[in-house]
Amino acid sequence: MKKQYIILALLLASFQFANAQFTLDGEFRPRTEYRNGFGNLIADGADAGFGVSTRVRLNTSYMTDNYWVYVSLQDIMVWGENRQILPYDQNNSFAVFQAWAEIKLGENTSTRVGRQVLSYDDQRILGGLDWAQQGRNHDAALIKYKKDNFMLDFALAFNQDYSHPTGFVSTGTAYNTTGFFSYKTMQMLYMKQKWEKMTGSLLLLNNGFQEFDAANAADGVSNLQTLGTHLTYKDGGFGIAANAYLQTGKRQGGVDVKGAYLLGLDATYKATDKVGLGLGIEAISGNDGAAGETGAFFPLYGTNHKFNGFMDYFYVGNHANSIGLVDIHASANITLSKTSSLMVKALNFRGEQALASGEKSLGTEIDLVYKKKFKGYALVLGYSQMFANDGMYELKGITEAAAAGTQNWAWAMLVIKPKFLTGK
Repeated sequence: MKKQYIILALLLASFQFANAQFTLDGEFRPRTEYRNGFGNLIADGADAGFGVSTRVRLNTSYMTDNYWVYVSLQDIMVWGENRQILPYDQNNSFAVFQAWAEIKLGENTSTRVGRQVLSYDDQRILGGLDWAQQGRNHDAALIKYKKDNFMLDFALAFNQDYSHPTGFVSTGTAYNTTGFFSYKTMQMLYMKQKWEKMTGSLLLLNNGFQEFDAANAADGVSNLQTLGTHLTYKDGGFGIAANAYLQTGKRQGGVDVKGAYLLGLDATYKATDKVGLGLGIEAISGNDGAAGETGAFFPLYGTNHKFNGFMDYFYVGNHANSIGLVDIHASANITLSKTSSLMVKALNFRGEQALASGEKSLGTEIDLVYKKKFKGYALVLGYSQMFANDGMYELKGITEAAAAGTQNWAWAMLVIKPKFLTGK
């Protein structure tokens, strides 16, 4: 009944906001997926995956002249996960997605404290990962400064396990949550300047990862630094965007990172009122095989599903410390009507480093996304197909003879975002 009590409390509280600026809104997002090679090559004769998941969110916002409080609750439900008449959530997915307070410190300065989304630029290094039903958040304190066309954000985080019935462990501060670059400490500085046709940003990010000795006792922190810039230029129907990032220091496991880089360049052109074209290249360094160190870059906390193909073969819980990637892509965004559009994208993949066989060519992916807006809701359909080359079979550890002849993925998603209450 915990969920019901929280939701009821939010609903009751919202009626007390008669003299404040508030909103109470939500999201209902079911998605059906057919997975026949999503994320990895599927073996010949293996059954394709098929299922439906639903994201439900309830968001409440309360704002005064001096502070702003925002709370977002969510549950991720896979159809059929709960057995019949079960009185609790069997997959334990109900969570507080965001819960923060932002306090005004001055005319141009504020601080935001709590669980929040950190999303900047094109979301290459820090993003909300909205495609994933669970999304991505950070528990952090953020100092925000914004004046005219300049902004500066400074974030600090210290993560800890609540692993004792009476509170934090009293014998140390070991952080036992590991995997997927979960950090113990984080410091971030982000600056952005806008001009008439151009924007430029600078990101300095340090992540500290808990290390353990042979006896599994806490043994210091490995610090990984990521620094770089995102630049954009737009003039009429022509636009260009560039990314340049470096990584150094130590990643999880105390592995030395040297010479790791990500470079990207994308150009867009509005050919007509209804057709937009895109062309780009991204190069991500891979592991050169040197003992005790790596040259492999990893884009950490970005919305990685947005890049390198929607089938998530690279950098979505995979491909860390591997051969890197060179991704050459072309796209077309077509407006079909006032309420519908079609995106077509082709991506060719190669390793930045060679595989053991000397092969670099990995394959080509085709992505299609169709969007249709209705009154109050939207329908989104997608289809992707992977045309694997010899290198992809070697990379994924399966022979071409053992893999299915067709590697594809299809999905359909309904998006409804109701606004329940709003006003002052």
